[in-house]
Amino acid sequence: MTIFLFLKFGWKMVMLGDETWLKLFPGLFIRHDGVSSFFVKDTVQVDQNVSRHLVDELSRDDWDLLILHYLGLDHVGHIGGRNSILMAPKLLEMDEVVKMIHTSIIMNQENGQGETLLVIVSDHGMTENGNHGGSSYEETDSLALFVGLRNHISDYASYNLNTVSQVDIAPTLALLFGVPIPKNNVGVLISGTFESFTDDQQLKALELNSWQLLRLLQAQLPGLSCENSPCDSFSHDQGSRKSKCNGSMEIMVCCLYRNAVVLHNSWKSKDVSRSYSREDYSSIVAAYYEFLKTASEWLSRRVTDKPVNLLAFGVAAMLLSCLILLCLIFHICKEFYCRETQHFDSISGMYTWNLAETFILGVMLILVISMGSSSMVEEEQYIWHFVTSTLDLLLLRKTMQSLPAEKSRSSFRLYNGTKKIGFQMCSIFVLVISGRTLRGWHQGGVNWTYLPDISKWLEQAGSNYIKLIQLISGLLMISLCLFSLSLLGLRRKLVMVVGFSFLVSGLLLLQHIMLYQENAFVSSSCSATLWVQIIFAVLGIATIGTFMALPWLMPICVSRTYSGHDSHMSTSVPIEIQKKYPLLELKDSLFVTGWAYMFCWCLLQLLLQQPINSAPILLLLVQIFAIMIYSSYWGLHHKQWVEIAALYYLGMAGHFALGNSNTLATIDVAGAFIGMSSYSTLLSGILMFIITYASPILFLLSMVMYISVKDTSYLVIPQNADSGHLLKIMLAFPCLVPLGVNSILLTAYTVVLLLMRNHLFVWSVFSPKYLYVCATTVCVYIGVSSVAGTMIYSFLVLALRKRMQGSSGIDPR
Repeated sequence: MTIFLFLKFGWKMVMLGDETWLKLFPGLFIRHDGVSSFFVKDTVQVDQNVSRHLVDELSRDDWDLLILHYLGLDHVGHIGGRNSILMAPKLLEMDEVVKMIHTSIIMNQENGQGETLLVIVSDHGMTENGNHGGSSYEETDSLALFVGLRNHISDYASYNLNTVSQVDIAPTLALLFGVPIPKNNVGVLISGTFESFTDDQQLKALELNSWQLLRLLQAQLPGLSCENSPCDSFSHDQGSRKSKCNGSMEIMVCCLYRNAVVLHNSWKSKDVSRSYSREDYSSIVAAYYEFLKTASEWLSRRVTDKPVNLLAFGVAAMLLSCLILLCLIFHICKEFYCRETQHFDSISGMYTWNLAETFILGVMLILVISMGSSSMVEEEQYIWHFVTSTLDLLLLRKTMQSLPAEKSRSSFRLYNGTKKIGFQMCSIFVLVISGRTLRGWHQGGVNWTYLPDISKWLEQAGSNYIKLIQLISGLLMISLCLFSLSLLGLRRKLVMVVGFSFLVSGLLLLQHIMLYQENAFVSSSCSATLWVQIIFAVLGIATIGTFMALPWLMPICVSRTYSGHDSHMSTSVPIEIQKKYPLLELKDSLFVTGWAYMFCWCLLQLLLQQPINSAPILLLLVQIFAIMIYSSYWGLHHKQWVEIAALYYLGMAGHFALGNSNTLATIDVAGAFIGMSSYSTLLSGILMFIITYASPILFLLSMVMYISVKDTSYLVIPQNADSGHLLKIMLAFPCLVPLGVNSILLTAYTVVLLLMRNHLFVWSVFSPKYLYVCATTVCVYIGVSSVAGTMIYSFLVLALRKRMQGSSGIDPR
């Protein structure tokens, strides 16, 4: 890199600002003062820590290069967006810094202390909400200003507006400062930056840049030699003639290079009146730039070339693991549903392949095909919204088809059946309404983000309305969760304690919203940070305490009649198995634990997400409870893997409904520092992951409650059933189906990325999407591990307690 070349040539350097410089180049600076670059809550000290040294450094003459890396403007954007109230003051602050440095440069030149070059650059732009990482014009448009290149100070007012690549800055700075170009750089000299040089010096700089790229071309194209190029057929006295360059890449680049060299040599041979031949000079510059741009573009594309054999081996390994997982799912399905048909052979037509199951599998094909289109990757949210809305209609169709079957039964059964179908239809309508609201909340994606949506309308209405919606959403969320806990029918002190602990957490959160969430900057105060840390602690203690203590404290009652939709449990399961395995108590324990997971996660999201996303979090929770009601009343009309796949699809649709996309620009960086008084890479990364994957993890955690409400008692048929068999019954589909769906998508997109490695949008579209796919894989494994861990721990504890009670001769009743 250029900075090592500066050190090699004996330059003394000073660095103030982003501590990343110190981590990349330790020991290179004679003086330095670093600040954390990722603690975005800091918009003041992060710049004052740089500016406080500026006056002293400008008065010194013991350094050759001064690096000032200001971060406040970036932090303001992340917190409040481009229209933040702190944006204009921060820009004025930067103007004053530039003015101070420029004034010092002028004074030094007037005092004969030599010339100084001031370079002002920004590494990226930002979207309207202040983020970056995508490929939009707002994010890729950045500033590069060179001050001090002209011979006369009065000429500073004139400038050239050019569009260049960031890779062009390194060779430009290297030759301006008189050091070699970094050996692997593929940039092109920025035109207009060498106007203070003589014509010979400018052409020499272009010649050095051409030698640099020609050397890289020869490394990429073995055997490339431009000494005997096909276009080398004319002599120097032919002046500014240029041959037409066509053919293969090797022939074309050699031809372009020889054109520039021949013209340059012709220029060198004209010793008389060289300064007057501006036309010849312009032709040489144009010839050099034609070669440089062609070579640079080709070399840049070669960056994506990777060892295909190794990549193919990796894809083959992924494909093999995917096939093993799918075979395991198929084997489990075959085992389960063969047993169902034996146990329910009186029910005809229940196990035929239906439209909903076909659609669930068809969705996978749609997703795999869409991955090959850059436009579909950018607008993936439309696929998930279409999938969930269509699935809701298929569930409604299935429910209405079961209505005639209920009419053929006795009057008592007809009443219960009609009531059940009524609950199912209401839950489907809730899914449809909440899904449509979530669809219109954020106009996600890339191409149509400017279109109106609910969030933009609320932001225009004012922050007071957003805060009111946030408070109402929080109150409704707390009320809904407490009501769902009361439906369990357990009037025990243990459940009341669990509910009270989470009620306290919810009230603390509402108090925090009322006091500190007026805007993003007030919430950065020390008291707000302490309040958030208290909420984190209470939520963590309540959730972990519920998970750890509930199986130990849950009363065991073997012979009681299980109320609710599983009222037939005690008769359908052999009494020996009920005594041997704590199935009923396990369901109660999982229901409360799953409830605690979801309530904790929703409160956490209400705290960390942008205030505008409070209502969508509530709607996601409503969708979960609706699908739980539907699944608990539906029985065997739907295969279990269909319901779990539907939960997975709802989670992915909710991911995009919260404003996420497949570009890095939609990642909420500011929320990752809520409750943090100092910067921590690990903690901020965890919080950022929690915010980004709020919806998928919420639906995965809901699998714990799903296991508790889903009737699987009919599967416990063998009298010699063991613990492994029971765990397989309850955990097989909730764990294997999400893993299987994710494995298909991960493997398919890996193949797509390999095929698209030379695509024009490989870095701006396909690569960011692959990062999201990999992060989704981590999300799925975390969620599945949480579900499996909770189930196994609760089962083992309850089984151990029952065995201990049985051996002690105590009647558990």
